[in-house]
Amino acid sequence: MVGPDGSQIGIVSTQDALRRAQDLDLDLVEVAPQANPPVARIMDYGKFKYERDIRQKEARKKQARVEVKEIKFRPKIDPHDYATKKGHVVRFLNQGARVKVTIMFRGREMAHTDLGRKILDRLVTDLADLAVVESTPKQDGRNMVMVIAPSKKPPEKASKDEVRQEPTPA
Repeated sequence: MVGPDGSQIGIVSTQDALRRAQDLDLDLVEVAPQANPPVARIMDYGKFKYERDIRQKEARKKQARVEVKEIKFRPKIDPHDYATKKGHVVRFLNQGARVKVTIMFRGREMAHTDLGRKILDRLVTDLADLAVVESTPKQDGRNMVMVIAPSKKPPEKASKDEVRQEPTPA
């Protein structure tokens, strides 16, 4: 048994341990049931649960969240529209997000899924230095879907001081 201050009390009967916990107005908590004999501790269980929840919340905050952005193309996309959407994909990748690229087919376009595949292949070759293909293009009903991820960490952003410094006229 372990006391409320963390000191070792020793091997005690269950009834004696419960009585000691009640005398201190605390709880008897089994902390290592697999040990022989099992280890119990006298503590305030409500406070223990609260502190455990706080630690878990802090751990979740520190986890990196990977965002998945989606961009949709059509098989007969105009070159300017393609360039604009490619710019959006580049921006998402620079932010460190994964990008789900969807080609939407309508009506008779389903007979020409090779056009959609060409657009995805062209996008991958255009972004070869920025991105890697995470999941290859797959036909999903009327859509063809591919996921690309940034190939490396996003570049460090310049601080405000570095950006605002301009050369002074001589």
